[in-house]
Amino acid sequence: MEQAIEFIQREELKEKPAPDALGFGVFYSDYMFVMDYNSEKGWFHPRITPYEPLTLDPAAMVFHYGQAIFEGLKAYKTADGAIQLFRPEKNMKRLNDSCDRICIPRIDESFLLKAIKQLILTEKAWVPDGVGTSLYIRPFIIATEPYLGVRPSKQYKLLVVLSPSGAYYGDQLSPVRIFVEEKYVRAVIGGVGHVKTAGNYAASLKAQEKADENGYAQILWLDAKENKYVEEVGSMNIFFKINGEVVTPKLNGSILPGVTRDSVIQLLNYWNIPVREEKISIEEVYAAHARGELEEVFGAGTAAVISPVGELTWNDHTIVINDHKIGLLSQDLYDEMTGIQLGKKEDLFNWTVKVAQVKV
Repeated sequence: MEQAIEFIQREELKEKPAPDALGFGVFYSDYMFVMDYNSEKGWFHPRITPYEPLTLDPAAMVFHYGQAIFEGLKAYKTADGAIQLFRPEKNMKRLNDSCDRICIPRIDESFLLKAIKQLILTEKAWVPDGVGTSLYIRPFIIATEPYLGVRPSKQYKLLVVLSPSGAYYGDQLSPVRIFVEEKYVRAVIGGVGHVKTAGNYAASLKAQEKADENGYAQILWLDAKENKYVEEVGSMNIFFKINGEVVTPKLNGSILPGVTRDSVIQLLNYWNIPVREEKISIEEVYAAHARGELEEVFGAGTAAVISPVGELTWNDHTIVINDHKIGLLSQDLYDEMTGIQLGKKEDLFNWTVKVAQVKV
């Protein structure tokens, strides 16, 4: 029998930020969803509770052995005031893929999606409707058992927090500068690069810090074995438009299977634009630029949607893409994707899921 979701009332609601001051991941709504797990009960006590700090035992296993996974998706307010999600079932499936890899008990995907919808309806006033804004949704699971031994935890906590957000990179469609990392690696085949576990992002911080110091927005990672083949950017998958064809690195076990990545590929196929998923080396990218065939580079991810790349630096050699301007394909993909997400364009792929069918 499906469990009822308890609601715990907050005494006083927060003041909401102005739409033009949102940034990304800075503000959090009044409520969050919480659910617990232990080996005797399974997942139990689902509840919507006031957003507040957690109390955890200092020996909680998440602090010592890193059992922590997360997802990221968005809710959008449409022109008629309804609220909808974009392909949320893909995020639920990927959350369970992460659970499997990190030895966390699987969740009921349909129940969690129901809980997320209920949380959003509770917090409907927090869904912004300004240009480029959305309600970012962060489900995550952490190991909470107090035990200092290397094994999977027997206790977990699942939470979902909401954050009204603006553009990830500020000026959303202004091409970003990317640094191709040569020293550090993010993930290896057989590791955890294909799932969203916290340790992947911790491993990227040193290189990202160096990139930030030199004015780069993100890191482009190369494969860990040969330090040669393009993998992904820290917050998004990467695409190259070369001589009329689009190429993106093939999923190989160390690259995250992005929801936006999959959506881009489906759109390109629908538009009859050649797209290939294959290994591509950084040398090939630079050679295409030298031949004048590298027409566009762009990233695709939930946070940024489509982010054009205007500059790549690798091995002390910087190349400029499309004169630091957004390409026509990048613009078309952004317009189509956001148009579907906001209900402004026909959803030919049945990607959107209504949270509220009518104006809220």
